[in-house]
Amino acid sequence: MAVPPDATTERRVPWSKGKILKTAIDLADRGGIESLSMRKLSQELGGGTMSLYNHVANKEDLLDGMIDTLFSEIDLPVPALGWKAAMRQRALSMRSVLARHPWAIGQMERRTPGPATLRHHDAVIGCLLDAGFSLQLTAHAFSALDSYIYGFALQERNLAFGTPDETSELAKAFLQQFPTKDYPSLARFTIEHVLQPGYDYGDEYELGLDLILDGLDQAHQE
Repeated sequence: MAVPPDATTERRVPWSKGKILKTAIDLADRGGIESLSMRKLSQELGGGTMSLYNHVANKEDLLDGMIDTLFSEIDLPVPALGWKAAMRQRALSMRSVLARHPWAIGQMERRTPGPATLRHHDAVIGCLLDAGFSLQLTAHAFSALDSYIYGFALQERNLAFGTPDETSELAKAFLQQFPTKDYPSLARFTIEHVLQPGYDYGDEYELGLDLILDGLDQAHQE
């Protein structure tokens, strides 16, 4: 009895949940989360769609696994560095992950958490508690830091700032579109700051992060 070609193909492909998640992340990185489908994923893997369901229950389960995989890419805080340095390094790592996977912004905290997500959250909370933060201040710190990290990543993506040259071109186009005399402060900000050589919107990230960390440090000492 002849074996259906599709079944033969699927036996030749060494599938695992890890491989499926990595491939799905690669697809989302290239085309955005909206372009990801179970059919497209199975085609990328070289097999039939039904084989995916041996590893993931449905697309929601797939997305849960993808986000959990991304959490495993984020550096866990290292308490030995001191809470402030540990939170700073974690925030820098998190921004780097979101920059590599911009489709994940808005997805990170809405998916059903997996082991890597839970381990990450536990490490952040544990680092703050071990440093003497109260439960209330720990909650404030976690919320303030993540709101800033996710918010900055979202704004950076939506502003479409790329290289300094691209940013300069956007700023010039903006000035040409709106009369500067009607918006003098905005025009001055654009000309004297954004259009200056080497301007990179991303440089704003660490300054804002340090302001938050300094504020939390002050609250911690009170």
